[in-house]
Amino acid sequence: MGNNRGQFHLFTKRRFLPFFITQFLGALNDNLFKNALLVIIVSSAVASADSNTNFTTNLAAGLFILPFFLFSTVAGHLADRFDKAYLIRRIKFAEIILMLIGCFSLWQTNINLMLAVLFLLGVQSAFFGPIKYAIIPQHMSHNELLAANAQVGMGTFVSILLGTLIGGWLVTEPQGSMQLGALIILVAIIGWLSSCQIPNAPAEQKASEQLVSFNPIRETAVNYRLAKHNKTVLYCIFSSSWFWLYGACFLTQVPNFSVAILGGDPKLISILLGAFIIGVAIGSLCCTRLSRGRVEPGLVPMGAIGLSLFAIDLFFSSTAYAQINSSGDTVLPLAFLSMPAGLRILADLLFIGLFGGLFIVPINAMIQSKTDGASRARVVSVNNIFNSLFMVSGSLLGMFFLSYLDWSIPQFFLLLAFFNIAYMGTIFYLEPVFVQSFTRWANLKHLNRQ
Repeated sequence: MGNNRGQFHLFTKRRFLPFFITQFLGALNDNLFKNALLVIIVSSAVASADSNTNFTTNLAAGLFILPFFLFSTVAGHLADRFDKAYLIRRIKFAEIILMLIGCFSLWQTNINLMLAVLFLLGVQSAFFGPIKYAIIPQHMSHNELLAANAQVGMGTFVSILLGTLIGGWLVTEPQGSMQLGALIILVAIIGWLSSCQIPNAPAEQKASEQLVSFNPIRETAVNYRLAKHNKTVLYCIFSSSWFWLYGACFLTQVPNFSVAILGGDPKLISILLGAFIIGVAIGSLCCTRLSRGRVEPGLVPMGAIGLSLFAIDLFFSSTAYAQINSSGDTVLPLAFLSMPAGLRILADLLFIGLFGGLFIVPINAMIQSKTDGASRARVVSVNNIFNSLFMVSGSLLGMFFLSYLDWSIPQFFLLLAFFNIAYMGTIFYLEPVFVQSFTRWANLKHLNRQ
C-alpha cells in the first residue's frame, strides 16, 4: 500500500476502525474522570494553602501512573502470549464495573474513593497499553505504520481534550456530577461493544508457548534485555519516557496554573489544557505529511527543540501576564482571550503540544517497526514501565519544587525546558541516527523547494 494514499483511509478498514474507537473511548473515559477530579480538587481548595493543592493534584497524577510501573510486565507477557483482541474485550468489560464505582464516588463527592477509582483506571490502562501498541503492527502493513500511529496519537489526545472539556465543565455545573457519572458508564459500554468488533490478533507460536511470570522485577530485567537487542529501540524508549514526564508535568500543573497563577475562572483550565492537547493532535497528524508516510527519526530533534523554545517563552509570557493582571480579580475565559498576554500563553501551550506530537509519533513507530513481533508487547511493556517511572518522577519533581522549595509554576516550566535541552542533547549524542536523519530530511526538504 502506497505512502501517497490519504492518511485517513485506515478509518474504512475493520482491522483499524473498531480498535481506534475502542482506544479512543477508553482514553476519553480516563480523562473524563481524571480531569473532573482535578477540577474538584482545585475548585474546593482554591482558598486553602497553595502547597496543599499542589500536593493533591500531583498525588492524583502519581496514582494514575503508578500501576503502569507495577503491572506492565505481566501485561506485556499476557499480550505476547494470548490473542490481543480477546484480552481487549475482557479489559473493556472491567471498565464498565469501574465506571459504576466511579459514578457512585462522584455522586458522594468522595475524593478518597475517586482517588481509588483513578488508581484502578490506571491498572486497567496498564494492561491495555502493551496490547495497544503491539496490535497496530500486527494489523497494519509497514507503509501504514506511521499513519496508524498518527491516527491513534491524534485520537488519544483528542479524547484527552474532550475529557478535559466535558469532565472539567460538567462538574462545575449543578447536577453535573451525576450527568458525568451517567456519561462515563455509557462510554464504557460503547467501548466494550466496539472492542467486540476488533479482528482476532493471535500470538505468534514461539510467544504463545512461553509461561506467564508474575515476578515483575525478574521479568522487567528479561524484557529490558530484549529491548537492548536494538540500541535505537532502547534510546527511543528513553525518549518516549522523557516526553511523558515532560507532558505530564505540564498537564498536571495547568489546572493550578490557570487558577492560582493566572487568576482564572475554573473554566479557563479546560481552555488552556485544550490548547495544549489540540497542539499534540495537530503535530501527530503533521508527522505523516512531513515524512510522506515513512517512519522518520529526523522529526524527533525538531520536536525536541520546539518543546524547549515554547516552554521558555511560556515563562516570559506568564511573567508579562502577571504584571498586567495584578488586580486579583477572577478572570473569565473571554476576558483572558481578549488580552494579548493571554493569547500568547495560549499560543505557547498550543505549540508545546504541536512539537510534542512531532516528537512522540515517530518514536512510537520506531519502537514498533524495529522490534520482533514475538516480543513486541514485552518491549512495549518495558517502554510503559519507563514511562510510568519517569511520570511518577515528574510528579515527585512537581511536589519537590512547588511544595517543598515553594517555586512558582512558571519557574517550574522554565526548569523543565532546560532539563529537556540537557536530556535530549544527551540522547542525540548517544544515538546519532536522530540528528543524521534530521540533517538528511532537512536537506531533502530544501532540495524539493528549489
